Amino acid sequence: MVERVVATTAALALIARLREKHGPLVFLQSGGCCEGSAASCFPRDELQVGTRDLLLGEIGGCPFYCTESQYEYLKHTQLVIDALDMPGGGSFSLEGPEGKSFHTGSRLFSDAEWAELQQAGLV
Repeated sequence: MVERVVATTAALALIARLREKHGPLVFLQSGGCCEGSAASCFPRDELQVGTRDLLLGEIGGCPFYCTESQYEYLKHTQLVIDALDMPGGGSFSLEGPEGKSFHTGSRLFSDAEWAELQQAGLV
């Protein structure tokens, strides 16, 4: 089954480092005004998942949610989470003090992948 969200090697290494420091983590792709292309990372017990937040999958053993409204824009794509250098942070997410930022890229699902997701009832 094709995954709805994946992470690069750099993102997985950063997730592992953050998990060592902070324990269990959770991600939210909200599409907010300030960090629209960044997945925000929080300690798992500090983010209350809303009834309209959708679980897209896991990256680095951490659940990855997307707001329902943002999902409408992204549902035809696989999210690709990367970790970029961001001197000085610039994010409210846990990786900011590390001088890093999670960045969300995407690619369109192929017709075959989209059909697979539809057949599995995942769209």
